Amino acid sequence: MSTSRQTLLQTFLRERDTLLRRIQRMVSSEAIAEDLVQEAFTRLWQRELPQDSPGLLYRTAQNLALDYLRSQKVRERHQQQDPELTADRPNEADQQAIAAQECDALAATLHGLPERTRQVFLLNRLEGETYAAIADKLGLSVSTVEKDMMRAMLACRRCLQQMRDER
Repeated sequence: MSTSRQTLLQTFLRERDTLLRRIQRMVSSEAIAEDLVQEAFTRLWQRELPQDSPGLLYRTAQNLALDYLRSQKVRERHQQQDPELTADRPNEADQQAIAAQECDALAATLHGLPERTRQVFLLNRLEGETYAAIADKLGLSVSTVEKDMMRAMLACRRCLQQMRDER
């Protein structure tokens, strides 16, 4: 890790709680503030910064919060102009509940797959392994890995489609 990234990480860890409180006051949501602070860190992490700059971290997070607030105002304006467009959309809490249900259903689907198929899927999707690396690691052909991935992806798609059809 470069020294500028080490410095950024140390600054972020040192300033995180204060920054989080400040952004939370701006957006009135702890979860959104967490996301914005993390996004600010991620954006700065991708850049090589020459010095310790907590001010840049604060400014980036504040700008993200302001962008979020502006987009919320635009959404509210659109909802007021045409409430029918948003009447069928679930609110944030409903969306989180739906996402949790989908995650649970996908986990159950994955547990129902054959062990090798599940292992291939998890190595690719969670570990980021290539098909060739998975084939080497598990002593399989690339073609077998491809077939297992197709089987797992098809099972996941069916699971999600079934859930959507039930809504």
